[in-house]
Amino acid sequence: MESIAVQNLSFRYPDAPEPTLRDVSFRVEAGDFVVLIGETGSGKSTLMRLLKRELAPLGERSGEISLSGTPIEELRDADACRVGYVAQRPEQQIVTDKVWHELAFALENMGLPQASIRRRVAEMASYFGIADWFERDTHSLSGGQKQLLNLASVMVAQPGLLLLDEPASQLDPIAAGDFLNTVKKLNREMGLTVLLIEHRLEEALPMADRVLVLESGALTLDLPPEAACERLRGHPALIDAMPGAVRLFHAAGARGRCPVTVREGRRFLRERYKNDIRALDASSAPRPEARALEFRSAYFRYGREQADVLRGLDLDVRAGEIFCLLGPNGSGKSTALKLAAGLARPYSGEVRVFGRRVRDYKGQSLYRECVSMLPQDAQTVFLKSTVRDELREAGAELSALPYPLAHLMDRHPYDLSGGEQQLVALAKALATKPKLLLLDEPTKGIDPHAKRKVLEVLRALRDDGVAILIVTHDVEFAARCADRCALIFRGEIASSDAPERFFDENSFYTTAANRICRGWYDGVATVEDAAELCRRNGGET
Repeated sequence: MESIAVQNLSFRYPDAPEPTLRDVSFRVEAGDFVVLIGETGSGKSTLMRLLKRELAPLGERSGEISLSGTPIEELRDADACRVGYVAQRPEQQIVTDKVWHELAFALENMGLPQASIRRRVAEMASYFGIADWFERDTHSLSGGQKQLLNLASVMVAQPGLLLLDEPASQLDPIAAGDFLNTVKKLNREMGLTVLLIEHRLEEALPMADRVLVLESGALTLDLPPEAACERLRGHPALIDAMPGAVRLFHAAGARGRCPVTVREGRRFLRERYKNDIRALDASSAPRPEARALEFRSAYFRYGREQADVLRGLDLDVRAGEIFCLLGPNGSGKSTALKLAAGLARPYSGEVRVFGRRVRDYKGQSLYRECVSMLPQDAQTVFLKSTVRDELREAGAELSALPYPLAHLMDRHPYDLSGGEQQLVALAKALATKPKLLLLDEPTKGIDPHAKRKVLEVLRALRDDGVAILIVTHDVEFAARCADRCALIFRGEIASSDAPERFFDENSFYTTAANRICRGWYDGVATVEDAAELCRRNGGET
C-alpha cells in the first residue's frame, strides 16, 4: 500500500502562456479509491503523469510530490514498480508480441529469477482469466482484452499504487464495467491505492471513497461522492459528468439527499414522483429517404486464413440522419467504417455511397466534399507542428470553427490532452465539408460539456442534409444525438430502431436514465426525457 502527498504543485509546459496546474495540494491515504474529474484540458492527465516519474512531461514544475513519505525524485529506480500506470489507449502500452511475454516483460526487466517470474505470471493469468488466450498474439486481442492485459501486466509487478487514465474510454459498456469491477476488487481485496481519471462515472463514482475536481488546473473540490454530487449544483459542466441518478436529481430540481447509483435513483423516482403519465409523445419527424450509405450482404476478413469480421452486413444510412452503431469490442464496428471510407473492400457483397459502389470512385473523388472520416486514434491525422497549421492544411476557416479552439492554436497536437486531440481532429474532418461523415468514437476523452458542443455541431450538419454514421461505446451520447441506433454482433446487425425503443429493449446497451425509469416510465432514453416526465407528473409527491 502506498500513499500520495501533493503539496503546492504547479506545472507549465515549455512555451505555454499559462500553467496547466496551479498550486494543487491533496493527499491520498493508503488503500483509498479516488476518482479525479474535470473538463477536457483541465490538467488531469498532466497531474497523473507527474505522479509516475518515468512518464513526467517536460516543463517547469514547482511544489512537492511524495510517495509514502519519500519525495518522488528520491525514489530508487528499483522502486518504479511501486507505481502502476494504465493509459487510455491499450495498444500503446503493449510492447511484446505474445500475451505470456507481455505478462513476464516487467518482471524480466526487474531481474527476477525465472522461478519467481513463472509463479507470478501463472497466478496473475489465472486471477484475470487470461489462461484461455495466454499464448495468443497481442495484436489479435480485442480492445477489452488488451486493456485487461495491460492491467495484469502492471499488477504482476505488485504495485502499491495504481494510476488509471481513462482506462475504459475505448471499451464497450460491458467490458468497461468488468474492467472497473476488477479494479475495485483489487482495491478491496489487496488494499491497492487507486487514483482514476474517468469521464464515464456511472460505475466509477459509486466505487470511490473520494472525488477530486480539477477546474482550469486548480483543485476545487475534495469530498466523498455523495457530498461532492450535492455541492455541484450550479456547475452544469461538472453535473453533466455525474451518474444518471445525480443528473436526474438536479434536472428535476429536487432537494435533499442526492442519489448516486441506479438503485438509489429508482428509489428516489418512485418515492417522489407519480407515474400517471408514463411516456412522452413519440417523435413524428419524417424519416429521410435518400440513401447516403448502403451495405448489402458485405463480408470481410483481414486475412485469407482468418475468420470473417463482417458476415453479410446489411445497413443503410440516409441523408439528413445521425445513425449510431453500438456493439462489443471486436464486433466489426470500426471495420464497417473502413469499408464505408474505401480503406478496405468486402470480398463479397458491396458498399455504396450515394448510389455508387465505393470501388467506382476514382482517384480522390470519394473524399472531395463527399466522405470524411475521423479514425479512432486521433493522432493518426496530425501531420503539422501546431494546431493552427493542422486546421489551415485541412482548409478550415479559423474564424468560423464549430467550437472554440483558439486557446490551442499554437500548441503541438501531440501535447494536447486526449479530449483536445479529438476536438481538433473532428474540426479537421469537418473542414472538408463532407456529405457523409464517418466518426469512430468521436467523444472518447471529451468531457460532457464539450460533448454538448459536438452534439450541436452534428445536429446542424444533419439539418443541412449531411449523413452521419457514428461508431461509439458512449450510449449516453448516442441516446441524445441519434435518429436511429443499431447493435452489431459478430459482424451482423442484431437490432435497429429509434433511440426510445432501442434503449428501452436493451439491458446492458442502454442508458442509466432508462434503467432508473424502467417499469415506472416507458421509452426513456435520456435524463432530459426522465426529468420532463417528472415535471408532467406534477413534481414531487
